[in-house]
Amino acid sequence: MNRIAIVTGAARGIGAATALRLAKDGHAVAVLDLDESSCADTVTAITDAGGRAIAVGANVADSAAVDAAVARVTEELGAPTILINNAGIIRDNMLFKMTEDDWDAVLGVHLRGAFLMSRAVQKHQVEAGWGRIVNLSSTSALGNRGQANYSAAKAGMQGFTKTLAIELGRYGVTANSIAPGFIVSDMTRATADRMGVQFDDFVGHMVSEIPVARAGKPEDIANAAAFFCSEEASFVSGQVLYVAGGPKA
Repeated sequence: MNRIAIVTGAARGIGAATALRLAKDGHAVAVLDLDESSCADTVTAITDAGGRAIAVGANVADSAAVDAAVARVTEELGAPTILINNAGIIRDNMLFKMTEDDWDAVLGVHLRGAFLMSRAVQKHQVEAGWGRIVNLSSTSALGNRGQANYSAAKAGMQGFTKTLAIELGRYGVTANSIAPGFIVSDMTRATADRMGVQFDDFVGHMVSEIPVARAGKPEDIANAAAFFCSEEASFVSGQVLYVAGGPKA
């Protein structure tokens, strides 16, 4: 059955790949990001392939903006029953240099954003008696130097996911989390810049530690999300899937 999906942080990278994959699977997709105009390429790629999509600009950490965005999606596409909480930012620094603003910004987008989006969408899922929530975590949830804020947020996403699974399961809603390993993206390029290394060198070093001997692609994460959103995954809930080219947890 075709559903209505919202993918946050979908202008590029993992979010864009996931939006494209869900559209390929027959779902209508609301491509949501902070800047609505930045979603144009993803929306065009979907519509050019014959799918349905709209661009939605919203700050996921702002309650009023989230409620307005979900109301708009419901009006223009239909009631959303698939939610991919992918929006995220990094403000990397060592603990002694990390500011309160660095901490609050990262926790706000990742955790507060996932909470606000899930709260707004779950009522449509409960009414439909069917729903899928997929939260993006990270291997950084296991700890990563220079990312106290990001690691805390991504670990929090896992606990949040498990609680959603417990609360919403009786209404036909599943909640799962994907923890990507090293994925070639704008975010990992920013990490290389922070470390002061060439991106190709950075990729080479990371790949040397990955058992399958390659870097991850956004599509690798999109494929996992598509499974969690499928009818076949109806008995899978509250799980964290590490998509990292090897064992992590």
